[in-house]
Amino acid sequence: MASIHKDIPIDAPADHVWDALRDFGALHTRLVPGFVTDTQLDGDVRTVTFSNGTVARETLVDCDDKRRRLVYAVSSERLKQHSASVQVFTDGDARCRVAWIADVLPHEIAPYIDAQMDLGAAAMQGALAKSAREKSAA
Repeated sequence: MASIHKDIPIDAPADHVWDALRDFGALHTRLVPGFVTDTQLDGDVRTVTFSNGTVARETLVDCDDKRRRLVYAVSSERLKQHSASVQVFTDGDARCRVAWIADVLPHEIAPYIDAQMDLGAAAMQGALAKSAREKSAA
């Protein structure tokens, strides 16, 4: 199984980032706008439309407010296995770090998932830093 790890520094307080990350149905508006163009929520399952046209069904496995950790699984015909965790860690008053880990099979899909996670990380950094600045200015 391929494990992909992303360590993402974000210029926003951890509570601000966690609030957006835990909002499972708001990827396209709060967490990664532009990278994700639509999210439809049906209970604990979200259907995610990415900017490249890919659509994924993601199931919420766990949302732990105390640890600021969210776990989800992706079901698809192309994937035998995809589970991921995203966790927020404080890094000072106005910064944090997000650890995003995905475990995927088959191995051949890992380069694609890795590249997509890089795009998602960049979108996350920009959107959350911007919304934190707007919130502090208000």
